[in-house]
Amino acid sequence: MEDRKSKIWITQCLLLLSIGCFVPRLSASDDVKFYESFDEKFEGRWIVSQREEFQGTWKHSKSEGHDDYGLLVGDKAKKHAIVKVLDEPVDLKDGTTVLQYEVRLQNGLECGGAYIKYLRPQDAGWIAKEFDNESPYTIMFGPDKCGATNKVHFILKHKNPKTGNYIEHHLKFPPSVPSDKLTHVYTAILKPDNELRILVDGEEKKKANFLSEDDFEPPLIPAKTIPDPDDKKPEDWDERAKIPDPDATKPDDWDEDAPMEIEDEEAEKPEGWLDDEPEEVDDPDSTKPEDWDDEEDGEWEAPKIDNPRCAEAPGCGEWTRPKKRNPAYKGKWQAPLIENPNYKGIWKAQLIGNPEYFELERPNFEPIAAIGIEIWTMQDGILFDNILIASDEKTAESYRETAWKPKFEVEKENQKEEESVDSDGLKGVQKIVFDYLYKVADLPVLGEHKVKVLDLLEKAEKQANLTIGVLISIVVIFFTLLLKLIFGGKKKPAKLSAETKKTDVAETSKSSEEKEEKDEDAAAPPRRRNTRRDN
Repeated sequence: MEDRKSKIWITQCLLLLSIGCFVPRLSASDDVKFYESFDEKFEGRWIVSQREEFQGTWKHSKSEGHDDYGLLVGDKAKKHAIVKVLDEPVDLKDGTTVLQYEVRLQNGLECGGAYIKYLRPQDAGWIAKEFDNESPYTIMFGPDKCGATNKVHFILKHKNPKTGNYIEHHLKFPPSVPSDKLTHVYTAILKPDNELRILVDGEEKKKANFLSEDDFEPPLIPAKTIPDPDDKKPEDWDERAKIPDPDATKPDDWDEDAPMEIEDEEAEKPEGWLDDEPEEVDDPDSTKPEDWDDEEDGEWEAPKIDNPRCAEAPGCGEWTRPKKRNPAYKGKWQAPLIENPNYKGIWKAQLIGNPEYFELERPNFEPIAAIGIEIWTMQDGILFDNILIASDEKTAESYRETAWKPKFEVEKENQKEEESVDSDGLKGVQKIVFDYLYKVADLPVLGEHKVKVLDLLEKAEKQANLTIGVLISIVVIFFTLLLKLIFGGKKKPAKLSAETKKTDVAETSKSSEEKEEKDEDAAAPPRRRNTRRDN
């Protein structure tokens, strides 16, 4: 008898234990309204839009570096559209609703979207095989990036009960999109107290209130009053606070034509100014190249250098008086402003009651009957995974911990290793660069600069923080020497006529036309420095 009681007791314990294990699972499954892991192929369950504009292909593909499958955007620079009709619509009006999914931008995202549309029931006027951007949705959520746009969208399409129109309400100041190529999980939590929370990788990035005019544009609840559209500003309404004094007259001594600047009559030419010396002279060390052909290349002229005599004097050439501000300058006369006796203020239309105004305690969310991805993107390789709709935050958190986080940690480690390899590769490239620079430093052309270059190279190799600055210094030295070798002086010669050369060199480069010719010659290679003369 006791054995029988013992068996019954054990059986009851096992039954209770089984029920205890089963209830949490049942509760968790009740929290999950929809879940798509893409472990199996999507064909037959998801419907690809047959609209002509959607030429992009969808693929059942593994995430790079994982055995985990996802839904892959297969083509770049094309429109993609696919939809999954839920077995039962999800009601958002009662309790908490969590929208969550993962997306990995395996090739980055320069211009395109990676968001999801949570669609209304099909009786709103759409069919799955013709899903497009006009298909009515309740919520649009997820990354969007192109040009100045860089945000995690949250858009609620809400019906105005007075007009029956559906209005898009955009979340103000949404979080930005992570710029790496790792898998990220995006979560939107809709609370019964009208609170909205946006999480990226489980971290709260934005908190808002659906009924706050500070959080959505336009606000869900319209303004109580609006300007009367039929109210017009009277023709005699004067909005000018100040007006020119009608009684004011221009003073007799007001000279509107007086220049802003005049010559400084008190200025004197500095002692030692060389009036007859030109600023530039022919380079005495320059000789006509042996291969110069006068018929082909024109008459050869020596390149110009700064006149060494000018460096020892206050200046060269024709001296002119400097300018100074004209004390008589007053500019255009204008009558002073006075208070406008007819000023009535800035006109505003009278306010009237807004016929579209309504009161609301909680948004009138439309149910979610389907999940659609309708995007255009310049990049392929966008991978969607683990799309979840749940009624409990803890459930969404558990999916992040088990489905997303392990992948993310592996990808972060791989990214660190790749960055380390890239760094080592860069060091290898630096070694090759330095080897070549040491060889260049042995060239005879460096002359007296050789010791300086070698010293800079040694500093650049030993002190990594100085490498870039030192290398730039070396490049500047090489470039300076190269210019000196090519042009033989500081400046290129200007094109001068034979008569001008015979008279006075100091008057050669004063006209704007000759200056332009000098600039043109400076851009030419040494052999073509002097072009064929026209006369």
